[in-house]
Amino acid sequence: MSRRFIDISVPLENDVASDPAAYRPRIDYIDHNRSVAELLAFFPGLTKEDLPDGEAWAIERIELITHNGTHLDAPYHFASTMNRGERAITIDEVPLDWCFRPGVKLDFRHFPDGYVVSADDVASELRRINHELQPFDIVVVNTRAGSAYGHDDYLAAGCGMGFEATLYLLERGVRLTGTDGWSWDAPFAHTARRYAQTGDGRIIWEGHKAGRAIGYCHLEKLHNLEALPSHGFTISCFPVKIRAASAGWTRAVAILDDATPV
Repeated sequence: MSRRFIDISVPLENDVASDPAAYRPRIDYIDHNRSVAELLAFFPGLTKEDLPDGEAWAIERIELITHNGTHLDAPYHFASTMNRGERAITIDEVPLDWCFRPGVKLDFRHFPDGYVVSADDVASELRRINHELQPFDIVVVNTRAGSAYGHDDYLAAGCGMGFEATLYLLERGVRLTGTDGWSWDAPFAHTARRYAQTGDGRIIWEGHKAGRAIGYCHLEKLHNLEALPSHGFTISCFPVKIRAASAGWTRAVAILDDATPV
């Protein structure tokens, strides 16, 4: 049976409001001409004229944080503990079998920016798509943020998953989730307004903090979730192995059999 591969990742790139300004990636593209001097230094006596077309190699020097681009967050990112008191695992300790599992898509694009998704919202969407969660399903959330990527309003776009909504998934055996938003939680700009009104610190990063009760991972800055069916596909999202880190970059891909309707 043939398969289709759907890229659900965003690229690492300059000049896109993909993160707050202080956290954005910086990529220096060194082309075949700029690199000539570096290549000549390896081979005494070599000249530019000795090289085919006078060219060396193309390389890139990149300044990143582990949360740039499409990435997988480890429980350690959310808090120092998980599972009600255990040491939170880092990205190099995440079980790889969490990262290649059947996928489920929840379509929350109709919710307004800043909306905090509830457990009832999740249950209602699962009934709509006629899916019963299975342990280790990878649940991804399609929000309006997916269509805002590359635009200046991306960081404030989309709904977020609340504490109870996240716990609803985790209590049913889900251990890896994802969103096309900048954060699994509601955008900070909206949460800041709610905090100013309520003074309740529990609403800040509440979806992330569910990991203190049950350890889990999530993907952020997914893309192209609109191309996926509600279920009937597999997600591959193995993270880059960075010792003791809070996250790792991933090329997240959805894999569908050709027979799967979209």
